[in-house]
Amino acid sequence: MNTLAAIMQLLVAVAFVSIPLVRHRYGHAAKAAAVAELRRQNVRPEVLEENKLRFDAGGHETAAPAAVATIMAATAILNLADAGLAPLMTWIFSSLVLVMNAGIVYSNFTAVKSVETAFRRKGDPELARIEVAPFLKAAEDAFPHWVRAQTYIRNTAVFAGSAIALVAVSLS
Repeated sequence: MNTLAAIMQLLVAVAFVSIPLVRHRYGHAAKAAAVAELRRQNVRPEVLEENKLRFDAGGHETAAPAAVATIMAATAILNLADAGLAPLMTWIFSSLVLVMNAGIVYSNFTAVKSVETAFRRKGDPELARIEVAPFLKAAEDAFPHWVRAQTYIRNTAVFAGSAIALVAVSLS
């Protein structure tokens, strides 16, 4: 059963690595679309850079998924080696990944409201003028249509893979 847990953890790792890969490949197009939308709204595009707003795979957009992928791969290795710590590490990290991914999904559903709130908190009057829904939609539409399906597949892999890993180590 530890082998099944390891396979699921590697699946979760791959799912998390896919996030920065897609953003790296298509983030510049998303930024260009967002800039065009800002121009349509008569907002200076430089406001993005001034407030460190990005659509690519820089910063925490790469570090966080890479860290999760690394931890899940390391836990998979422990499971494959039948290490005594493997079940405990699986319980800790697979549980954390389930909770984190639920937070990611929630933030995706509440993105417009969250970004509006964040823009208001910055205190920048130019950010506060941005119509967030069309701004985010423009950026999202710049990604290929298959990215939406990839997101659903990734979330399913993360939720199912983590749950199966937890069950597998519980049964071993």
